[in-house]
Amino acid sequence: MATRLDPKPTPPLTGGNAPAGQSSPVPTGWRRARATPSLVEVYRTVPVDGKSWWRKIAAFAGPGYLVAVGYMDPGNWATDLAGGSRFGYTLLSVILASNLMAILLQGLASKLGIVTGRDLAQACRDHYSKPTGILLWIACEIAIAACDLAEVIGSAIALNLLFHIPIAVGIVITGLDVLIVLYLQNKGFRLLEALVIALIATVGACFLFEIILAQPPLGAVLRGFIPSKEIVSDPSMLYIAVGILGATVMPHNLYLHSSIVQTRQYEETFAGRREAVRFAFIDSTIALTFALFINAAILIIAAATFHTTGHTEVAEIQDAFKLLTPLLGSGASIVFALALLASGQNSTLTGTLAGQIVMEGFLNIRLRPWLRRLITRGIAIVPAAIVAIMYGETGAAKLLILSQVVLSMQLSFAVFPLVAFTSDKLKMGELVNPIWLKILAYAVAFIIGGLNIWLLLQIFRGS
Repeated sequence: MATRLDPKPTPPLTGGNAPAGQSSPVPTGWRRARATPSLVEVYRTVPVDGKSWWRKIAAFAGPGYLVAVGYMDPGNWATDLAGGSRFGYTLLSVILASNLMAILLQGLASKLGIVTGRDLAQACRDHYSKPTGILLWIACEIAIAACDLAEVIGSAIALNLLFHIPIAVGIVITGLDVLIVLYLQNKGFRLLEALVIALIATVGACFLFEIILAQPPLGAVLRGFIPSKEIVSDPSMLYIAVGILGATVMPHNLYLHSSIVQTRQYEETFAGRREAVRFAFIDSTIALTFALFINAAILIIAAATFHTTGHTEVAEIQDAFKLLTPLLGSGASIVFALALLASGQNSTLTGTLAGQIVMEGFLNIRLRPWLRRLITRGIAIVPAAIVAIMYGETGAAKLLILSQVVLSMQLSFAVFPLVAFTSDKLKMGELVNPIWLKILAYAVAFIIGGLNIWLLLQIFRGS
């Protein structure tokens, strides 16, 4: 069932003091000179051919979209709907800020994987003591469980809306998606990426249709992207804002991205890695721009349809579905549920990969993919089913928002190591973060940490 991974010979792994065209030296900033390839079954399986810019960007396109999936999952729907219906367009600025943070952090994650040949989990194991590594692994597993919880509930809600399947039954059905994931993994990484991109396009088309129906006022939308001080001063607004942050910048996505960029066959030279870093950043930036559109669209639709008509307490996906028909027409609610189902299923495709990367990287142990998926799904299905049975649809919706706040609480445990590693010249060579990027990255890390501490204090005070 489980095997311990033994180090295998790999090319020199770090970035940057060798002249262009020559292999880089073995890194000196890690406790182990070499790391076992991350996701060894798909490691360096995607060729990077051609000299033209367009052919190379096409070769590197893919990992960013797998990462972007996590930025538009059902957890985002819950927090965006709550924010838009209750506070109008005000929290659009939080979605924009969160997305900009995500672009920066995902860029650093891909850079770490390309330059060092280590995913973030492997880097943590090779840098920190064993007890610290175990604590970081537990924190990451909690984040993955919270994310999986959102996917389970979101998919179950979509099945309920479209086919009237009870939430509790839908939660159990979602556990069967392990078969889809395993089938796609055996057919090649490019097929998995293609399916993800197709589902993202489906979600995007659905929300473009919804926005056309809602016809939000452009001036109010643009003003919503300007930050407001009441976001911090109002505890209830901050709670939703931190939930949006947790739903947007997901900790397990940093681990995922640092691994899957290594599926590309870029040259193992300083020039090759530098070029790969640039194209990986372009890939993730374009993909996350689509995620920004979808997240903003959910909040805009909620604000234009619910907040302006006095329905300020629409925090549940089911309520949004029921209200869309009388407000926008029957087609709006069906398209809304279809987009939700596509979003939930899309998110499940990357859950297995993230869980596998984290377990292999931190513990140096690899479980069979089907066993890993069943464990992850079981952790999410059990609490979701209990809440759905005991408290019904309302309890499941509240659990969905809470899962996003839990995700946000885990962010710092991934962000600070990532920023520290990519800012260490011993680990990164000449591709280390420049001083301006170090300052910006640490500023983002402290903003995330500070918001989470403030929110915890508010919760404990009962505010």
